[in-house]
Amino acid sequence: MPNLDDIMKMAQNAQAELQKAQESLEAIEVEGVSGGGMVKIKASAKGRIISVDIDESLLAPSEKQMLEDLIAAAINDARGKADVAASQEMQKITSGLPLPPGFKMPF
Repeated sequence: MPNLDDIMKMAQNAQAELQKAQESLEAIEVEGVSGGGMVKIKASAKGRIISVDIDESLLAPSEKQMLEDLIAAAINDARGKADVAASQEMQKITSGLPLPPGFKMPF
């Protein structure tokens, strides 16, 4: 049975691994796309928007509402992909940690 020192070391190791994972999430990039590629949003796995690419054909005033909808859809697509990438990265990091079943690390 682990003693208190062992438990503290495991907690410190888990905290260090979580910090590494947080840093790596910023380096992982995903791309959200909508409108068949007419709007592209690049984001980090942590959810920070890196860039926005809009096809010039959508820049006409008559396309304003559709452009707004496509931007929102691309951001949501990027966010969903970022969540998946973050979850996969965290799973890699926490797979070796002695965590209780069902425990989710915050990120």
